[in-house]
Amino acid sequence: MLRGFYTAASGMLTQQRRTEMLTNNMANANTPGYKADQSSVRSFPEMLLNRIADETIPNGNEKKMPSFAQVGSLNTGVYIQETNPLFKQGDIKQTDLKTDLALVHGEMPIDEETGVAGALFFTVQNGNGDVRYTRNGNFTLDGQGYLTTPGGYYVLDENNERIQLDNDQFTVSDNGVILQDAAQVAQIGIAYSNDPAGQLVKEGDGLFSADAELTNAYDEDDVFFTIKQGYIESSNVDAAQTMTEMLSVYRSFEANQKVLQAYDQSLNKTVNEVGKIG
Repeated sequence: MLRGFYTAASGMLTQQRRTEMLTNNMANANTPGYKADQSSVRSFPEMLLNRIADETIPNGNEKKMPSFAQVGSLNTGVYIQETNPLFKQGDIKQTDLKTDLALVHGEMPIDEETGVAGALFFTVQNGNGDVRYTRNGNFTLDGQGYLTTPGGYYVLDENNERIQLDNDQFTVSDNGVILQDAAQVAQIGIAYSNDPAGQLVKEGDGLFSADAELTNAYDEDDVFFTIKQGYIESSNVDAAQTMTEMLSVYRSFEANQKVLQAYDQSLNKTVNEVGKIG
């Protein structure tokens, strides 16, 4: 009976973690460039139960020789195997702010094994020189004229250099070239990942890190994209679908909770009533 406790408890823990993930998605439904998390739930490996039985009657000179009769398989519950962001592009929203930039996917290579398309990212850098990647193009200019993210990360150009401008009166062409006073200042650095789920790790604040530096998207002949100034990419969270999933998760959690309560009541009767004398 105690095995049932573990099975029901693992189900509750799994649904609790899914609830936390879905709640975080809903909280970021209006965050520019946010990529919704997805989870894959699977069962623990099944165990084959065997019953120990004695086929021989041992005597003083014989050793007991046990045999094992199969009882059947037992599944010990479920768990969240992994959580990965969904890199599908969000809707493009017009803001008319010159510092807002949106990455718009064109043709993207698709991995033959996974069937997943590659993804593009703005390349940014923190004060320590660590490179990160983001889809949030809600940029601004700091006090020194550097183009930065809302979190203070410096936006890099194609040569991984920080972009410094005189003021916010600049234009960005479709291929990322920044023009100010009719002169080319820099080209926005765009990184390409052919396996975003495998190469990138989500860090929060719309940032992703990678063990190895991603390739320059401008060097990829089969990658096509445009950069739109005065637009921003919205979150790709589907609010209606997320709410539906949250209700389903709640019902599943509640069902496992009732199973635990039933086991608890059964054990209570076993301990306090069955075999009671007098």
